[in-house]
Amino acid sequence: MMIKALSIAIMAVFMLSACTSTTQQPDDGTFRPTIFRIPKSATNKIQFRQLDTINEIRGVGGLPLLQLSEQLNAAAKTHSIDMANQQRPWHFGSDGSSPIDRVARTGYTGRMLGENISETYENDTETLQAWMNDPDARASILDPAARYLGFAWFQESNGKIWWTQLTGS
Repeated sequence: MMIKALSIAIMAVFMLSACTSTTQQPDDGTFRPTIFRIPKSATNKIQFRQLDTINEIRGVGGLPLLQLSEQLNAAAKTHSIDMANQQRPWHFGSDGSSPIDRVARTGYTGRMLGENISETYENDTETLQAWMNDPDARASILDPAARYLGFAWFQESNGKIWWTQLTGS
């Protein structure tokens, strides 16, 4: 029964992402992606949408709900900017730092449990959908020990978005 309920919640996430168009057909008939632009004023909205969606999925599975952490958000933001500067999505900083190092630098006193990253033109909902389809990213999001979430991004002028999501105990 719990697996069925979790599957329904995940399907709801996928259906929500379908409501946001990421492509358009110009008049000349060519296919081009629509650039999802994130205004600075949308930070709280996007972070809470991510938190609410994850908590809906975790709640259906009987897992503890998460809270946003300012420190984890800061570590996620720093890493998103650093990945953009390096022009590669990976878990190590340009200074050789690991996710654990970056989280510790913010003063976070809990344990860093997982980091999900993405380099994409997709919006936050589509990115979460992709993470839920990846077994390792999904395990991080659904870690029963997780209590806190950090979520941030950096968007380049060409529209590319560097997403970072952290979970912690």
